[in-house]
Amino acid sequence: MRGPVAAVVVALAFLITMLGATMPTPLYPIYEQELGFGGVMVTLIFAAYAVGVAVALLFFGRLSDQLGRRAVLLPGLALAAISSAVFLIPGDIPTLFAGRVLSGLSAGVFTGTATATLVDLAPAGRQQQYSLLAAAVNMLGLGLGPVLAGALAEYAPAPLFLPYVVHIALVLVIGVFLYALAEPIETSGGPVSWRPQRVSVPPEVRGVFVRAAIAGFAGFAVLGLFTAVSPSFLAQVLHLSNHLVTGLVVLALLGPSTVGQIASSRLGERPALLVGCAALVVGILVVGLSVALASLWLLVLGAAVAGVGQGMSFRAGLGAVSAGSPPDRRSEVASSFFLVLYVAISLPVIGEGVASAAFGLVPSAVAFSVIVAVLAAIAFVSLLRRPQPG
Repeated sequence: MRGPVAAVVVALAFLITMLGATMPTPLYPIYEQELGFGGVMVTLIFAAYAVGVAVALLFFGRLSDQLGRRAVLLPGLALAAISSAVFLIPGDIPTLFAGRVLSGLSAGVFTGTATATLVDLAPAGRQQQYSLLAAAVNMLGLGLGPVLAGALAEYAPAPLFLPYVVHIALVLVIGVFLYALAEPIETSGGPVSWRPQRVSVPPEVRGVFVRAAIAGFAGFAVLGLFTAVSPSFLAQVLHLSNHLVTGLVVLALLGPSTVGQIASSRLGERPALLVGCAALVVGILVVGLSVALASLWLLVLGAAVAGVGQGMSFRAGLGAVSAGSPPDRRSEVASSFFLVLYVAISLPVIGEGVASAAFGLVPSAVAFSVIVAVLAAIAFVSLLRRPQPG
């Protein structure tokens, strides 16, 4: 299988893999009720996903260059199915942790390889469009995962069983087509290196890296907040127990993030970073206000604005960091950037969970919003003061 059909298959496999990464989000309140744990444990379970992604980035980030794209895509897809199968085991907390780590491994293995595969499959002169397609599919999959799981949990039987069965079925179907994919690159056939990816930033790119990383940190902290904590906020503060609504609120952030990534490609990197940081500041402050006022509509509005900012700042930041890096060190700089993002998606959210247990969900979420807005504002000001990259 080659050409446009192969690209469609890879994009669908990417979408289905990322669906699994966020499917547990609207189900956390059910797990809390059945297993008897609180918000801190939810954030820890959520953060286990970031651990899996980080391990995959460090150890498997360059594997497809050595073994071929197809040889890495198929195990990555298999890990997605195994992760959902683990969630089918009668529930206990260690099982949830194991499922989330496996989900992170799958996403970490699949994201870079699927993106590279789509670029490999792009017709001449259309690599940029296919790269944007990969970014859009990534965020769309993450956004649709909670919607699918929330709809099944709300309107179908077995809320902790059926969503994962549906995901496994989707993986198996697309896996048949992915198996027929023709390898798009030539490999050397030499011995495989299992050395971890180096993590460092050369001096000539540190300035732009720091500014992009601060903006990316703020954006991914918002992403972590929504996917880990929004179910508790909707249930405890707004008294909304509809699991589909929870999924749609998460989509309200991740859908606009896709729009922001696409829009950033039409601007220069610095203008996109500036607009993205400004949107993050406004959006997350509106989110904090929505928590203080217990307003669902303000929450959705803030999520949409913050989502656009997150998408723009992430895409432009990654582009600026990649463009400013020496070609022979571009991979390790990109890996360093992604590790910052996945620290952002986990550690601040754990801190917010601990603060919620100590001070209450509303004050801790408002404080979290202000801190993230300040981070985005720092990135914005640093970009204004130093307009030239480097």
